[in-house]
Amino acid sequence: MLTILLGYNILILEYPVKHLGLKRGEIMRLSTRGRYGLKAMFQLALHYGQGPISIKQIALEQELSENYLEQLFSTLRKEGFLHSVRGAQGGYMLSKEPSQITVGQILRALEGNIAPHDCVVDEEFECSKEDRCVTKHVWMRIKNSIDEVIDSITLQDMLEDSKKIFEQEDE
Repeated sequence: MLTILLGYNILILEYPVKHLGLKRGEIMRLSTRGRYGLKAMFQLALHYGQGPISIKQIALEQELSENYLEQLFSTLRKEGFLHSVRGAQGGYMLSKEPSQITVGQILRALEGNIAPHDCVVDEEFECSKEDRCVTKHVWMRIKNSIDEVIDSITLQDMLEDSKKIFEQEDE
């Protein structure tokens, strides 16, 4: 039950999940908000402690849209993950050390709760079969597994992993 999220194992479906529109072997995908936001936050972590980085530089290095990043950064700034600096030498920087920010925090800020079904995160979700639902337990286990993984990975972990990858390429 694993898949890849920027090199990290999360979840592959072993069985068809028709309710989610997924077939055997397919994966649950994050939207571009989560994927691009995580890439941008990683880029900021690469430059942590060096002062603000322009959104243009981040967009170039991660091959992302500047306009889209501005939208994502607005959310991440409001959630307390970024500081913005105005002016010619302005840009964005992490508001905390990379070791203090988890992948889970970033994804939840941009995506909301990550779960295979509304019934495990939405208390107002109504289901006529909830009291005898045999799959809710499965959805809860999947959600808990995803949460455990994404909450265990920090931006610092991603930095360390990227160093290992680049060292292997140099050999």
